[in-house]
Amino acid sequence: MKILITGVHGFVGRNLVPALFADHTVYGLGRAVENVAGVERMYTWEDLDRGMLPEVDAIVHLAGKAHDTKKQTGAEVYFAVNRDLTVKVYDYFRHSAARKFIFFSSVKAAADFVKGTVLTEDVVPKPVGPYGESKIEAETYILNHPAEGKDVFILRPCMIHGPGNKGNLNLLYKVVCKGFPWPLGAFKNRRSFASVGNVCYLVCRLLEEHAPSGIYNLADDEAISTNELISIICRVLGRKAHIFNISPSLMKKVAKVGDVLHLPLNTERIEKLTENYVVSNAKIKSVFGIEALPITVEDGLRETIESFNK
Repeated sequence: MKILITGVHGFVGRNLVPALFADHTVYGLGRAVENVAGVERMYTWEDLDRGMLPEVDAIVHLAGKAHDTKKQTGAEVYFAVNRDLTVKVYDYFRHSAARKFIFFSSVKAAADFVKGTVLTEDVVPKPVGPYGESKIEAETYILNHPAEGKDVFILRPCMIHGPGNKGNLNLLYKVVCKGFPWPLGAFKNRRSFASVGNVCYLVCRLLEEHAPSGIYNLADDEAISTNELISIICRVLGRKAHIFNISPSLMKKVAKVGDVLHLPLNTERIEKLTENYVVSNAKIKSVFGIEALPITVEDGLRETIESFNK
């Protein structure tokens, strides 16, 4: 196949290209024409505007504005990139010869918090904040403008991680490296993660095989607690995990002080570190008859953490 990938310089793009280029011809689309190993040729957004892109069989739209946990990004940036740019690329796809379109949305387009036990694709979306809102508006446009006779997939990954990732897992790893004990052991939670290896595996299946158009969650098979994640980090580091079961009510009071004094441990951070966010991957596994994804949650996390250690 000939496959065009937007955002090819990003974290997922850098992992997806090696999974594809041996069997397919991969083109890149982005702001710069900087060469990427495995990419036949790079194109810019100006090339898109001028209609100078090559004919391809599929488009994978990865380009987007990531969630800024420091809240330094204006809302208009999210909507310009996550919604408006997606509309532009999708409209190009609709009028092109390409037969498959894959849009990387986010579970945050569906829900900022999971009510109940698990997040499935049939939840009524209630995003909170411009990141999730911009993603759901892009999804809505796609769903309201069907591409007749073509396959369109909207993917909602939970937190994707892997070697080279610089997200929240890296921050947690640095805290553990400094030898600080984990004070939130009394909070019992479960969270889903998505190994970038599993993400690439599922994207390849969508590109190479038949699947019904629609929305699909991307997550590893099992959810784990933050306490288990701390233990995995410590095992990689060859250290004993020091997890303290301090009263949740006391820790919440400490977090309120952090709100006032602008400390690293504040109310929002405690909620994010201890919330339940379990994402079901049953739908996409059922489509391909998959019993288990190739990478277990622990093996994926170990690989990511070992990359930090190097």
